Amino acid sequence: MPRTGSRGGPQTRAKIAEVASGLFVERGFDAVTVADVAKAAGVSSVTVFKHFPRKEDLFLDRQAEAEELLLTAVRDRGPGDDVLVLLRDLTLKLADDRHPLSGLADGALSFFQTVAASPSLANRAREIAAGLQQALTDELEREPAYPGDIPLLAAFFIAGYTAVLVDTARRQLAGEPLEAVAEAHRARLNGLCDALEKIYPR
Repeated sequence: MPRTGSRGGPQTRAKIAEVASGLFVERGFDAVTVADVAKAAGVSSVTVFKHFPRKEDLFLDRQAEAEELLLTAVRDRGPGDDVLVLLRDLTLKLADDRHPLSGLADGALSFFQTVAASPSLANRAREIAAGLQQALTDELEREPAYPGDIPLLAAFFIAGYTAVLVDTARRQLAGEPLEAVAEAHRARLNGLCDALEKIYPR
């Protein structure tokens, strides 16, 4: 990952996040201060807060990416495209690519261990999920795809995906082989989408 660039640029943000993640995994989230991160990254605490208003976002730093992937998947649909099919395709692709947002990437185990050990990170993860739910609701209501309750659809999907991630984390923390975890992850994603398609048929 690039480690040079202006103090205000994306390279600086990426460097801060990388350094912070390493410290949090090594020492535990609650044992590391923002000042520790700034010193290790070679920037000021002010610069850290410029990029990450909350300490938790130094570790949970993919909210914008998650929202962009989610909204792009449904925003770019054609006239006959089914939103739930598009969401299924997106989540299965994340799993197949071992994307960090799937919980199946290299380093996922240490990520889950760090989150599990910090109530503040767990709380922030729930806040992020609530934000994604609202963003999905707002996008789907711009051009309704279903005659049913769209906020409820968004709530079902985000809560369901969160449940899949929690199970994926639990399995990895219990020491299950990653391939078995990935297989269970895909099966639960398909189960989630199958259930939603029964509630919201085309």
